[in-house]
Amino acid sequence: MHTGLDLLAQDSDLQKKIKGNIGLLCHNASIDQKFNHAIEIFQSLFGKRLVKLFGPQHGLITDVQDNMIESDHSVHPYFKLPVFSLYSETRGPTDKMLEGIDTLVVDLQDVGTRVYTYISTLGLLMEACGKKGIEVVVLDRPNPVGGTVIEGNVLEEDFHSFVGHFKMPMRHGLTMGEVAHFSNKFSEGRCELKVIQMEGWKRDMFFPETELPWVLPSPNLPTWESSLTFVGTVLFEGTNISEGRGTTRSLEIVGHPEIEPFSFKDNFIKKYPSEGFILRPAFFRPTFQKHAQTTCGGFQIHITDPKKFRPWTLGQLLCYEFYHSLKSFEWNTKPYEYEFERPAIDMINGTSKIRQWIEEKGAWEDLKKIEKENQESYLNQREHILLYN
Repeated sequence: MHTGLDLLAQDSDLQKKIKGNIGLLCHNASIDQKFNHAIEIFQSLFGKRLVKLFGPQHGLITDVQDNMIESDHSVHPYFKLPVFSLYSETRGPTDKMLEGIDTLVVDLQDVGTRVYTYISTLGLLMEACGKKGIEVVVLDRPNPVGGTVIEGNVLEEDFHSFVGHFKMPMRHGLTMGEVAHFSNKFSEGRCELKVIQMEGWKRDMFFPETELPWVLPSPNLPTWESSLTFVGTVLFEGTNISEGRGTTRSLEIVGHPEIEPFSFKDNFIKKYPSEGFILRPAFFRPTFQKHAQTTCGGFQIHITDPKKFRPWTLGQLLCYEFYHSLKSFEWNTKPYEYEFERPAIDMINGTSKIRQWIEEKGAWEDLKKIEKENQESYLNQREHILLYN
């Protein structure tokens, strides 16, 4: 198959659609099938018409680890172009940043989860460009966790934030190009938009089936599998449970110093089905962040059948059991993505109902009811913007 970047590089007719001076929003994973970076390709195709670069959270070079660690504006030492950070004192491009740009091209590898902030950056960028009459062109890429399975509750309006920009479920089943159309149709991020669609991508594909190279789109998603487990393990950013940062398999591993993983697993699998994955009891010692230099008991989540695996459900059930079995379990009370009032777990979930369900020891069926709220409305909207079968 071919990404939007692959097709643009090969097709002179597509290149003619990129008008005037160009800004490019990209990152570490903005590569073609031969690992050539988008900036190299754009300078080769458009020369001095490429005038500005933009980077999302984690930076243009994808070197920044954590939430609320901002990237500076700079000049690229090799390409000699100004680099503007959209995770700095601003989350969207300012009028000054957009000066002299006729077309802003977006080439970001997303991971298909609402809280992953690249879609928020896209929405804010589209809104800013719409006000300035700047065309946005999205070079589409695969959703690595597939485009058919939808998981999680729809974001509630009161929980709108940088990790909840769109009213969609946690696992939304859209590509970046489709999110752009969703933004244009159902959000404030309206602008003149073109999407250069992929060739050969099918909705039921997981990343290995694309045969494209995986390059980590942020520092803690080292493998394509971590993008799928992330749908559920990102929840633990709202707790004192380690999500494996500081290990080589971050967001595939979860744990805490008080967990004895073998007995925990025995109890867990008696209560809940385990289709599509195996919880392998493990011990690990994070080199940084939560429980740094302390041995934690926990699990590595091994995916055995991605089509059956439901990571959001697994993450919520693990959170439920950790809350009720660990004396030292805590919700994260630190500011999270510049939200200083609401608990981090509520911002991640896009609702307070799931935290309350956990605290009140609700029935599993009640979680499913929360998940289904407003989902039909989202699915109806989604049908209007799908680009692929």
